[in-house]
Amino acid sequence: MPDVFHVLESVRLRAEPVAVRNAMRTPAALRRLVTGKPVELDGQTLDSDMAMILRLEKMAGLPRVESLPLPAGRAALKQRALLVTGEHPIGESRDLIVPGADGSELPARLYTPRGMHGSRPLLMFIHGGGYSYGDIDMYDGACRYLAERSGIRVLSISYRLAPEHRFPAGLDDCFAAYTWTQEHASTLGIGGSGRIAVGGDSAGGTLATGICRLAREAGVAQPALQVLIYPGTDASQRLPSHQLFGEGFWLTRGFMDRCEALYVDPSVQLTDPRLSPLQARDLSGLASAYVVTAGFDPLRDEGEAYADRLAEHRGEVEKRRHPGLIHGFLNMVGASGSARAAVDEIADRLRRL
Repeated sequence: MPDVFHVLESVRLRAEPVAVRNAMRTPAALRRLVTGKPVELDGQTLDSDMAMILRLEKMAGLPRVESLPLPAGRAALKQRALLVTGEHPIGESRDLIVPGADGSELPARLYTPRGMHGSRPLLMFIHGGGYSYGDIDMYDGACRYLAERSGIRVLSISYRLAPEHRFPAGLDDCFAAYTWTQEHASTLGIGGSGRIAVGGDSAGGTLATGICRLAREAGVAQPALQVLIYPGTDASQRLPSHQLFGEGFWLTRGFMDRCEALYVDPSVQLTDPRLSPLQARDLSGLASAYVVTAGFDPLRDEGEAYADRLAEHRGEVEKRRHPGLIHGFLNMVGASGSARAAVDEIADRLRRL
């Protein structure tokens, strides 16, 4: 039986994936000595895996991302993700360049599961990070896992980040990438433009909602499915979950405020549906949606409110809350069985494509 305190000391001294994995493998009874009394809030109990990950982050002494200069903050957020993402086998991963808006070139990565033959549907995945952080490398493990578990291809795309490229550059890039993916369906092994889903987590989920509205306005075919993983859907207001979970559960109010300041020019109205899809007047005619939220997430309420509004506009919507999880669980598949189970559900929904 591992000495939990020795393992935790290794996390404090070496914030490395192997140290985190060893700590997460300690027996539940010993882990409870470290995490303390279960956290109960808003009728929910924080999952023990999440409590342990939060405790390990604190013990590692990692600085708050929003307190760092932007380049260092980007590196720090990637480090946090890589600590818990893990390594996952894949049949093939191939780097591409996809055209974005305004002549930009977007790094992308195409994942093909092992043993795949013939055409299959594809998920165009958009990474999170508040429009100013994150890249395809940060989500490499999560995309590998999704592709293998779902049995479909995943095309992970990047987009221009703020503040170098402010709103709406990121959304314009994602829509350009979507239209390119449709046009190249046959060469990507999809077998038809009607078999493309779009999705992402956090800001990536918000951008996926924007693709669907822009496609409707441009007369472009809707995706087969929009997969919205704890999306931000309303930058214009703070719903109760912001107050309940804005500190101590990975995603903080300080980080969200910094991202908004980096991404959005002060002259832009925060009710613009491209920033706040919950504020859109018309949500009809959009792709079917699978909306996933985490119970201990500041963005929980707005994600669920958006799912409800889609349903009100006669959209086909599946809504799933994981009450004990926190924001960012998609990138925790290498460290947490609870996160893995939640991501398995997402992959199983994609498999139905």
